[in-house]
Amino acid sequence: MTYAVVGCSECNALWVVEGRPETTGCPRCEKRHQFGTLKQFVTTDDEDHAREVRASILANKAGQGDAFAEVEDFATLDDYVEDAGMSDDEYLAESGVDTDEVAAAAERAESSGRSLSKRDAVRTALRELDAPTKREVKAFAAEHGASGEYVEDALAKFQRAGEVVEDGGGYRLL
Repeated sequence: MTYAVVGCSECNALWVVEGRPETTGCPRCEKRHQFGTLKQFVTTDDEDHAREVRASILANKAGQGDAFAEVEDFATLDDYVEDAGMSDDEYLAESGVDTDEVAAAAERAESSGRSLSKRDAVRTALRELDAPTKREVKAFAAEHGASGEYVEDALAKFQRAGEVVEDGGGYRLL
């Protein structure tokens, strides 16, 4: 497999493209580009080498080329990033959040049986129940904290989007 470091002509973003696709999209501005017309800074068979070239170009653009040159290789830089800064718990504690209280709230949420979001509860009811009625969907979703009004709104939105149909009083996902 080949990897190419390419640049966007619209926003100057750089990214690594695997293979030789017909088109590729810029991850920053989302513009689609013909792969053949993009400037290729390097083409290589080694994905890590392509990533390292991209990182080097970005470091040079940011005026940090000398600091980047001091790093042994891309993998070392990755290890450094993982070790840099503070942990999530340290960050939350420094922000005034009681991490023990957060952990306790997470445990309560997990043990309450509300493992699905309200939207996922409606979708799961539609997927798992056999041609469920509105009442059955409401009952299933209520177990996950969704109100009857929310279920009705969600069903209407799913119907407008063409994701579900009402068939003989029951609903069916498309």
